[in-house]
Amino acid sequence: MATPYVTDETGGKYIASTQRPDGTWRKQRRVKEGYVPQEEVPVYENKYVKFFKSKPELPPGLSPEATTPVTPSRPEGGEAGLSKTAKRNLKRKEKRRQQQEKDAEALSRTLDKVSLGDTAQTPSALHGPQATPLAASDPSDSAATTEKAKKIKNLRKKLRQVEELQQRIQAGEVSQPSREQLEKLARRRVLEEELEDLELGL
Repeated sequence: MATPYVTDETGGKYIASTQRPDGTWRKQRRVKEGYVPQEEVPVYENKYVKFFKSKPELPPGLSPEATTPVTPSRPEGGEAGLSKTAKRNLKRKEKRRQQQEKDAEALSRTLDKVSLGDTAQTPSALHGPQATPLAASDPSDSAATTEKAKKIKNLRKKLRQVEELQQRIQAGEVSQPSREQLEKLARRRVLEEELEDLELGL
């Protein structure tokens, strides 16, 4: 919006009085010759900005009709616009997800088979990929099952460490066991009972 100027009989230039939004009036202001209000001062542009603004969007000689986007045909093997690597990664993710589902089913079947008679097995009897705690298929008790599976795995690991320590002491590798090692050996029975209780609870 251009600023309205008023020139008096002496040739002085004034910015005319204007009304504010609240209804009050601003006084008219005297300005020097060549004054440009702040809102009318053009924004400085360096030569690079001017060059890129003046540059045409299309190369010389290219008609705008030739630049209409062509809809890509969907490739036969799946998602449109994906590179070979992206497609390969999608396949890997799908295989991984299916493998996790299979492992979860195998774990739930193994947990279902655990009965009172099976709890007398040695702690290292159920080692392998099926002993890893995975989320159960039922979301309501999946957290509890996962938590128990984690505790069982942790107890088995501790018992395995106790057994290894005992074998090393018997083989003579550890001549003077430390206090912590002796405490670990003393806790073996407690760990076995705790593991039995947890397996019965499953």
